[in-house]
Amino acid sequence: MVRLTIKAGYKADIPSAPGTPEQVHVFSAREILAIETAIAARRALLVRGEPGTGKTQLARAAAIVLKRAFVSFVVDSRSESRDLLWHFDAVARLADAQVYGALLGRRGDVASLGSDDAGVLKDLRAKLDTDNFIHPRALWWGLNWSGAVKQAERVAAPVPTPFATCDPANGVVVLIDEIDKSDSEVPNGLLEALGAGEFSVAGRPTPVRPAPDSVPPLVIITTNEERTLPDAFVRRCVVLQLRLPPERQALIDHLVERGRAHFPESEVATEVLTLAASQLAEDREEAEKKKWFPRPGQAEFMDLVRAVRELAGTDTEAQTAELARIKGFALRKHLGADD
Repeated sequence: MVRLTIKAGYKADIPSAPGTPEQVHVFSAREILAIETAIAARRALLVRGEPGTGKTQLARAAAIVLKRAFVSFVVDSRSESRDLLWHFDAVARLADAQVYGALLGRRGDVASLGSDDAGVLKDLRAKLDTDNFIHPRALWWGLNWSGAVKQAERVAAPVPTPFATCDPANGVVVLIDEIDKSDSEVPNGLLEALGAGEFSVAGRPTPVRPAPDSVPPLVIITTNEERTLPDAFVRRCVVLQLRLPPERQALIDHLVERGRAHFPESEVATEVLTLAASQLAEDREEAEKKKWFPRPGQAEFMDLVRAVRELAGTDTEAQTAELARIKGFALRKHLGADD
């Protein structure tokens, strides 16, 4: 039986790079159940929702509570499905081929190597073998970590560093972020890897597949709903919808709760969090009326409160005044919106 050892309301501290905002994810009961379901069903977890609802953060937090390694790939308009599996470095191969070709043309250098032309040509073919230029990508790391490490070492590629207390022996969480940025070729091209748990690599006689007795990966895929995903792809996923509460007071309460998880009372008073949440609720209502999308969400709320804390210190009165001055920069981001 697959069960997480946490309960709703658990706060996971997520490591962040120096100079970047702190990250804390508060798990909901639905998120915990969705992760458990995806692991048990051995299906990818497709997380849907508007920007700023914590979809990407959920994947990192899942890796921490599961104590698994974490790898990610951010999809863009130029991404191909192969980019999530492996990458062939054609530029490096061409450069090496030109160097070796120049060596072959310099008879003196060939003689100095102590090899005849046939031997040099054999060595050249070995060095230019396609396998020497194939880099493992996110789903390769997820399906077969040890095989990906071996291949990465062969091509001198970096090995992902797991979060503290996390170990690839426990499995891997793979984040495929913003898959809706691509066209339908990308999700359709992942059906084999996600469905069969293996994929082929050019020039290799056997496909990449899980190592014996390895833990299947948890693949978390996010979408901001900018583009419709293929039905065949969605059917092969467990789907979690992340939504902010539609009712005004419920939204304010939700944001204050999330804000308190990030900022202690000694840094930001509850009344300041409540005021910031109320302002965001007002802006969401206006954006809805004027058809402005995306609407400000949880991410904008956190940015606003963080800026107030940094600019006004810990004095509640100063924070309240600062909040009134800067709210437009964090919340009203649409052309034509008033400050």
